[in-house]
Amino acid sequence: MEGEQQQEMAAEPAPSPEAQGDGPKEAAGIASNISDADALKILLEMKMKRRKQKPSLPSTVTELSTEEGSKVYVVGTAHFSDSSKRDVVKTIQEVQPDVVVVELCQYRVSMLKMDEKTLLKEAKEINLEKLQQAIKQNGVMSGLMQMLLLKVSAHITEQLGMAPGGEFREAFKEASKVPFCKFHLGDRPIPVTFKRAIAALSFWQKVKLAWGLCFLSDPISKDDVEKCKQKDLLEQMMAEMIGEFPDLHRTIVSERDIYLTYMLKQAAKRTELPRASEAEPRRCVPSIVVGVVGMGHVPGIEKNWNTDLNIQEIMSVPPPSTSSKILKFALKATVFGLVGYGCYRMGQRTVRFILSMPVAQNYLQKLADVKPQH
Repeated sequence: MEGEQQQEMAAEPAPSPEAQGDGPKEAAGIASNISDADALKILLEMKMKRRKQKPSLPSTVTELSTEEGSKVYVVGTAHFSDSSKRDVVKTIQEVQPDVVVVELCQYRVSMLKMDEKTLLKEAKEINLEKLQQAIKQNGVMSGLMQMLLLKVSAHITEQLGMAPGGEFREAFKEASKVPFCKFHLGDRPIPVTFKRAIAALSFWQKVKLAWGLCFLSDPISKDDVEKCKQKDLLEQMMAEMIGEFPDLHRTIVSERDIYLTYMLKQAAKRTELPRASEAEPRRCVPSIVVGVVGMGHVPGIEKNWNTDLNIQEIMSVPPPSTSSKILKFALKATVFGLVGYGCYRMGQRTVRFILSMPVAQNYLQKLADVKPQH
């Protein structure tokens, strides 16, 4: 049972076929009259020739190994950093990986194909429609928390004029240039993370955290971002606000460290070499994996790397607490109350407006002049 669920979790974050980097562009330059076997052989040779045995890697890269001999290169990034984009590109070009894993889940995969201008606009616009969608998808409390965290991201976006996730888009583009390279989404689904985060807080902690997020306004410079290369900026800002809520830090950071580690280890299993036909025998070799994650997750991944991981517990969503139910009822009552009061006030104004019209006053005067008949 446990093995089946783990296998399901390993496959769950895989993106749609459009988000897979499995078709090398070099194939277009190979003569069409050669056999499939020769074409595969040429592509593999090209890949191995480009793969450096002793790659020159940025200082932000941490190298990990598995018992099967696979290598995992974890690139620690700042989510709003140009140098992080360059680190990702250089690492993928140097090691020519079999798999690239990024700190995204299926709910955020759309950012891989959106251009910078559209993303910048989307990140700055937090409207009622987005709030309704978040609440519908995640529930009232989790939806509100998601929108507040989006506000933090939007604040950084507005200050820097830079859309988030640039390193993931670079990873996606570079992976598509590497022959036989797969692209995996390695983060825990957002709804699970937010629902577990909300469940970890008391009612007053939720109110206090929401208040802090609502009034975030400290200025941020690009130099501040680069100084935060040793700790992801967004998560550092969150850590400063949630320092007094260790349970929230556990669900947003520590549990995701475990999930990301699990996904990287899944990606690092021995990979099967491509075959020209079903008749050709299967050959498996150690994998080369590049992981692209926020710098704040790197220490946790290193800590969990040699540990047997079970992600069943951190994938479960606890039932709503009593305080959440009370707050949900209060929110609904408030909304209905405001709507009802609005209708009442509108009705009063409408009646007064009609009665103030000369035609209506004339009609009422005639009614008053009519003597009752006996």
